[in-house]
Amino acid sequence: MSFAHLSALYLFWLVPLAAFLIAVRHRRTARALEQIADPPLLARIAGTALPGRRGFKAFLLLAAIALMLLGLAGPRWGSRYEEVERKGVDLMFAVDVSRSMLVEDIQPNRLERARREILDFIDVATGDRVGLTAFAGAAFTQCPLTLDYEALRMFLHALGPDLLPVPGTDLGAAIETAASAFDGRDHTDKVIILITDGEDHESRGLESAKAAAQNGIRLFVYGIGDPTGGPIPADEGGGFLKDQDGNLVLSKLDEDGLRRMAEAAGGAYVRSVAGDLDLDLLYFEGIKHRTEARTLKSGKIKVQDEQFAIFLGFAALLLIVEGLIPERRTP
Repeated sequence: MSFAHLSALYLFWLVPLAAFLIAVRHRRTARALEQIADPPLLARIAGTALPGRRGFKAFLLLAAIALMLLGLAGPRWGSRYEEVERKGVDLMFAVDVSRSMLVEDIQPNRLERARREILDFIDVATGDRVGLTAFAGAAFTQCPLTLDYEALRMFLHALGPDLLPVPGTDLGAAIETAASAFDGRDHTDKVIILITDGEDHESRGLESAKAAAQNGIRLFVYGIGDPTGGPIPADEGGGFLKDQDGNLVLSKLDEDGLRRMAEAAGGAYVRSVAGDLDLDLLYFEGIKHRTEARTLKSGKIKVQDEQFAIFLGFAALLLIVEGLIPERRTP
């Protein structure tokens, strides 16, 4: 036998506590009856106490409490096989890890905000296969499509500007690499979620988005940053990046370009604003409405039978019996 909620067994200290409270109650009841009348008169009024009944009733009550605690712990024994299936879509995250993602116009910075949004997304997504592509001036698939969300969490924590040695931001390479992670023979709906500050240094993003759409892949874009821009932290020595003239290099969110890319691939564009639910809204109000969940995995799993109802049934029976047993003989 096993228990679904083993920690509930720690509540068994309530049984001796209940025994103590029952003993205190009986003693107080006896003293109160003694103050009402003398024993002969009390026997004529309330009847005589039946030997052993009070203790037996207390035993039944304590046994019922113990059985209810056992039921609360979720006892299991026996097993059976159930047919299960998992439905969803294929989602590939393409996350910008260029140095501009360290700009702090979104707190704590753009990259950390993107990481938190994806982690929140994983908590609400159900049944979808997910993967991760990291990109800067080049792109590579960091996590192939999987149903193991914990694996994706592990890869997300490894994201950083040092992951790719090629500087810049190539949105075209990001879309092409993410698209190559899908199985073209699979009829599951395919979605790329592009998370970037929108600076397409190679100017290939729109072309790649149209090519993805021709292959049945939808592109949803999550713009992260401020359109007014922010200074980029320097690689070494602190401070911020500057151009040859000594002016600060500002990284600005290119919303118009990102919106055109999303529309070209049958998706939608959302910009990160205050709060941590933006990506969730993109999922429920965009992806869920424009895609159809299909069976990704099916099979049989071994399920243990829950037996708590037996314990609760016996506890209820003991309480009924306890209530029917009189403590005193009818006068």
